[in-house]
Amino acid sequence: MSTELKHTALASMADYTTALDTLCGLAQHTLVIFDKNFSDIGLNSAACEQTLRHFLLDHSSNRLHLLTHDARSAMQYCPRLMALLRQFSHCMHIYQTPKHLGHLSEPFAVADEIHYARRFHFNDSHGLFAQYDPEQARAFKSQFDEMWAASHPGVTAHTSGL
Repeated sequence: MSTELKHTALASMADYTTALDTLCGLAQHTLVIFDKNFSDIGLNSAACEQTLRHFLLDHSSNRLHLLTHDARSAMQYCPRLMALLRQFSHCMHIYQTPKHLGHLSEPFAVADEIHYARRFHFNDSHGLFAQYDPEQARAFKSQFDEMWAASHPGVTAHTSGL
């Protein structure tokens, strides 16, 4: 397996979805994803569900953190993602950003602080998929961690019937 830096331009949402699928498959320990919502980026596909399930089952210390401006979209439009959350609530979390972070508009995902995929804006399908770019991946992960610390749980694994 090559460990050379590789950047691939993304020109469409299909390209971004494919990059996310590949990124999820590359993750060995941590996977973090930030997007406005999760209904449009392929996280609810059967293939992605299987990849994420394999990742979460691979090792008990693996972590999947999803951060969004709109957690309701995951509950309404992503039943596979919600099923994963119910099964893996000990290592998978979905947080929602507070209103004061609503201006953040560049979605990205990072695997193991080595690989990342990003779009330049929520409304722009263009972006970049980077493999073996730890310097920039760590920068995105640091940004994610800051956003995560200011955010709150947006979706829980279990709903109350009260």
